[in-house]
Amino acid sequence: MGVEGKAGVTPAPAAPAAGAGGGADAGVIDNGMTLFKNNCVQCHSVGTDVVVGPGLQGVHKRRSEAWLLKWIKNSSALIQSGDKDAVAVFNQYSKQQMPSFAFSDEEISSIIAYIASESENPSVAAAPTGGPDTEAGKNVGTDAVGSGVGNAVDLLLVVLVVVLIVLVITLLIIASVLKNYLKGKGDLTGAEQEMLERRTNFANIYKSKAVRIIAGLILLVVLVDVSIDKVMGIGIHQGYAPRQPIAFSHKLHAGDHQINCNYCHTSVYKSSSANIPSANICMNCHSQIKKESPEIQKIYRAIENNKPIEWVRVHNLPDLAYFNHSQHTKVGGVECQTCHGPIETMEVVAQYSPLTMGWCIDCHRNTPLNTEGNAYYDKLVKLHEKQSKGAFIVASNGGTECSKCHY
Repeated sequence: MGVEGKAGVTPAPAAPAAGAGGGADAGVIDNGMTLFKNNCVQCHSVGTDVVVGPGLQGVHKRRSEAWLLKWIKNSSALIQSGDKDAVAVFNQYSKQQMPSFAFSDEEISSIIAYIASESENPSVAAAPTGGPDTEAGKNVGTDAVGSGVGNAVDLLLVVLVVVLIVLVITLLIIASVLKNYLKGKGDLTGAEQEMLERRTNFANIYKSKAVRIIAGLILLVVLVDVSIDKVMGIGIHQGYAPRQPIAFSHKLHAGDHQINCNYCHTSVYKSSSANIPSANICMNCHSQIKKESPEIQKIYRAIENNKPIEWVRVHNLPDLAYFNHSQHTKVGGVECQTCHGPIETMEVVAQYSPLTMGWCIDCHRNTPLNTEGNAYYDKLVKLHEKQSKGAFIVASNGGTECSKCHY
């Protein structure tokens, strides 16, 4: 067993220890899977594939659990102690230093149990999903103000155009019927016969008062529609994809290599904002991988010059709005893709959602709160059930009150 993972540990709930040989219950294995995917998958597979470190299939049979506990907790100390196996692994994988992990014995045992389970019964990793009743990458919610007004104007424009088309067709049919009727009569005077055979003068139709009124209304509606779209679009940067100082592909890292968002954005579950990764996080891998790449060399230069990488912010909210990232991701269980879209497919990150007030409020009006096992909500749910038959949603808990975001 070589390099076990990276820094930025994401602990899972503690579970009873499981033996390296397997026999663990489903809860232990699930905890181990969470820990492994959050901390180890960047450098290891549970199969035979070599990523940065070796594949871990069957490692519970090749090494004792006591040895694995020491190695994962502090591989450096084990190497320095002169342990032959530790030194051999260290030299075999180009002396790549594996970070130490502050895991408990139970957590490490759950990781081993997960690897043992996968070694004996390989499974296909499930695709990421969104929150309840959502799909990953699905743009949940709409801008209730802007899109509502815009849709109403668009509908009015369509109605006017349809009315105009129906009116023109009706008039043409009436004219054709009358013309055929008059042609069948034999008592027409010369002047009447001449008028009947006269060709349609479209200039006179255009000069018609009714046609001009309808055309004017259509033009007015078009102008109003365009104006509303422009006004309501002020401050909305949906689709904004700035050029970054270093070409970073989320498709390669989060998609192809399945690096957990929390590995780079370490505060995504515990802070009001999801931090931009520091250069040292990049170097956890790129001190060994693609060191000669021109883009990676930019990271080296930034570190050598002791200057931060000036990443361009993509998602911006106005200063007048308060948004707590951890409240949504940790407490609410909102998946990254719900707001950021299919980030794991983006070569260049772009703002996927409008991030407008109407979009947020619409989500609060349609998202049920998970209150199971949380005593904080017990009385609120009872009061809600007495007053309403609907689901207990974010709005039921004050999620649409002005002071929640503006104070």
